Amino acid sequence: QGQLVESGGGLVQLGGTLRLSCAASGFAFFRTYDMSWIRRAPGKGLEWVSTIDPDGARAGYVDSVRGRFTVSRDNEKSIMSLQMNDLKPEDTAVYYCTKGDRSTWSLFRGELGQGTQVTVSS
Repeated sequence: QGQLVESGGGLVQLGGTLRLSCAASGFAFFRTYDMSWIRRAPGKGLEWVSTIDPDGARAGYVDSVRGRFTVSRDNEKSIMSLQMNDLKPEDTAVYYCTKGDRSTWSLFRGELGQGTQVTVSS
């Protein structure tokens, strides 16, 4: 099953940048999975943010972050990253990484880690 550990969150001002990382350990087949970022804003449910395919060749984004966020992965190091630019207060959330794509990530919600907190101040 393995473990996914998120890092890189923090407190930034409107328009700031952050780079999140997701490190997979004990996850022998990382390179075979679509991987996604999801988030939970205060008082709201989990929201899909982005998916990257196993080869890192294709990525998808929720409309609210497209053009500002960029997802990438390094299969040799079993790491997925999320570059977040031009951050807005509505991006404030706990960010999680998970297996699966936009349609299937919920199948793995029982395996979510601690996440990393992103707070954007105005």
